[in-house]
Amino acid sequence: MTTDDKPTQATLSTQDVFSSSELDELCRRIISSGILGRSKHYSAMLEYLAKCSVQNRQPKEIDLATDVLGKGSDFDVSADSSVRVYAHQLRKKLSAYYEQNELDAAYKLVIPKGSYSLAVIATAPIVKSSGFSIAKFGVSNSLLVAFVILLSANLVYMFSQQSEAGRPPAEFVAAHPVWEAVLSDDKPLLIVMGDYYIFGELNANGNVARMVREFNVNSRSDLEDLQFSDIEHTENYLDLDLSYMPEGSAYALAKIVPILQKSGKAVNITMMSDLTTADIRSNHIVYIGYISALEKLTSMTFAGSGLRIGRSYDELFNTKTAEYYTSDAGLPEEGDPFRDYGMFSTFPASTDTQVIMIAGMRDAGLMHTAQALSETASLNDLLVSIESDTDEAVAGFEALFEVYGVDRLNFDASLVYSNLLDTAQIWGSSPVR
Repeated sequence: MTTDDKPTQATLSTQDVFSSSELDELCRRIISSGILGRSKHYSAMLEYLAKCSVQNRQPKEIDLATDVLGKGSDFDVSADSSVRVYAHQLRKKLSAYYEQNELDAAYKLVIPKGSYSLAVIATAPIVKSSGFSIAKFGVSNSLLVAFVILLSANLVYMFSQQSEAGRPPAEFVAAHPVWEAVLSDDKPLLIVMGDYYIFGELNANGNVARMVREFNVNSRSDLEDLQFSDIEHTENYLDLDLSYMPEGSAYALAKIVPILQKSGKAVNITMMSDLTTADIRSNHIVYIGYISALEKLTSMTFAGSGLRIGRSYDELFNTKTAEYYTSDAGLPEEGDPFRDYGMFSTFPASTDTQVIMIAGMRDAGLMHTAQALSETASLNDLLVSIESDTDEAVAGFEALFEVYGVDRLNFDASLVYSNLLDTAQIWGSSPVR
């Protein structure tokens, strides 16, 4: 089979297959199945696209934004990808519908990639090749089996090649100036995971009634301080020796560890609640976690920064432009798109050690930042954004990614801020010696 011999499914207009009433009935069945989830936007988008299809009208992204998602007329398609995210998810939900319902349907409703319209595909695809075609029916079983085997082999080879080409070797990333700062010497590497310290609150019977997360209690010593400062309730607090981490930390860790291993040095790991000042002084630190879990690294991270913590840990404030970057990743219902932010920063913790911070306000921001730090092209974009690749610049700069996603997963992102750090502010006039 040549590279031109690939399976295709002819896309038909909905008007070629369904009447207006039949299309409306199909949409009602899809919505009633529950496959679209709780968000009303998916059913509204499906009905809107069906109406446009009947009218033989091709809606634009701005039309969907204003007519379906309720955006204002000033909606900026270049800055807000919520329409693209909804369309992407609706396309997947339609596919999932036919995997669970109407298994014998002769035609399936689809949203072709790259468009905002409904179309139809036949369940018996036609396979086109150079000068001839093979239909699903009308060929011998042996010929069909042979064809499927050849097609499968080609697809496996194609995807394996794409996978290798799309996955830059970790050693290339490790050699990048951003990572070389912590990988090229003999200083130990310490991964610090942003965790949240949990303690118990006892009821009148002395049993743990609930587990508590208090922002000011991030370690066993912090809990002791709380007990001493609140003598009246001190007997109600119990150290459970527990902590938890966000789900996105696992994804980020899997992206970063292979890069660190290329140094040949031992890679150790600890929780932020167990991190000591001596650890910071003796190791290169690679932080992975939420911005709200930075704890002991917070003051250093923002000492020479152009950003500040906003009204919550889900918000950063740009001190130069007075712009707020606010995540709403903690607010949407299941299936609703959201905006999150991921933050990268690197700075000297002492004359001998460096901190690399891979963080996010929520999971999507954290995951995208880890993805960006594991790709050579994204690392190059960071250096281009600060208009310098000097050792001094690489030793101290920060960046912010705006991330759009669904269900804590990132789908689209852009670099919205980068800045050289005033590293002299980290320890007053100079880093610790």
